[in-house]
Amino acid sequence: MSSGIEQGSAVREKVAVVVVLYNSAEHLSEFVTSLPVGLGGVDHELIAVDNASTDGGAELLESLAPDATVVRTGRNGGYAAGINAGVAAAGPHTAVLVLNSDVRLLPGCVPTLLQRLRATGAGIVVPRLTDADGRLIESIRREPTVGHALWEAVLSARVAGRIGRLGEVVTDPRAYEKEQRVDWAEGSTQLISRRCWDVCGPWDESFFLYCEETEYNLRARDAGLGVLFVPTAKAVHLEGGSSVSVDWLWSLQVTNRVRLFRRTHGRASTTLFWAVTLGREISRAMLGRSKNRAAVRGLLDVRRLRGGVVAR
Repeated sequence: MSSGIEQGSAVREKVAVVVVLYNSAEHLSEFVTSLPVGLGGVDHELIAVDNASTDGGAELLESLAPDATVVRTGRNGGYAAGINAGVAAAGPHTAVLVLNSDVRLLPGCVPTLLQRLRATGAGIVVPRLTDADGRLIESIRREPTVGHALWEAVLSARVAGRIGRLGEVVTDPRAYEKEQRVDWAEGSTQLISRRCWDVCGPWDESFFLYCEETEYNLRARDAGLGVLFVPTAKAVHLEGGSSVSVDWLWSLQVTNRVRLFRRTHGRASTTLFWAVTLGREISRAMLGRSKNRAAVRGLLDVRRLRGGVVAR
């Protein structure tokens, strides 16, 4: 596919907006209404991928946005699989905007992201996120390492993230006031250039949920493109509740981190990363936290660490 839509000697931007639906009906009316504000007149195509929802979300979106393309996968293959199906169904485009259905773009978000995408040559650009109450969402991340895992286990992620580069999660609010290259960022709102997609290929569907954006962002970085955090582009992530067990979700997140780490590290480093992670989860489980007990079980399940999980 062409990397752009030519118009004379200039490239006319067209953004493929991809949203993955899984029982997301409660968010869709406000999601569709808010899109024009954040897109600011940018030419776009909305592609909604329904991962076998049971709440009528696909039909609701068709009624709210008749021009949208709705892809029914017939299965819940996970977030990455949904994104890939959406991009595969899109018409010609110069960039892909991946959005959660509970994201609300603020005025001018997408034009600002597009401008910085082209001006800097980054492969992926992400906005500054706040929650429904206006609080900063700490969305910037560093690459997972044994050191980051150890410091977060000892100090907590919040404390480690405020001290130099000790933590993986960047929790110093001052970092969110400046534009900067980052290793990866939370995946609810990411604008990906067509060139980045062509170079890096589709998202890794072996990560059903969690770490799929980590893997893709690090892949873009290693390809010389990378991720740019743009604080002047802003969005709200409602971070709504889920009908899925919180314990199961946390266990999945923890085990997927070990799986991702193993992709690019040897046995000794991976064993150490796993041991540090297991120690952290055991220490929290001893405080009576059920989600950490679930993570301990997941970390001791060899099958999950090797192959991931399927829909629950």
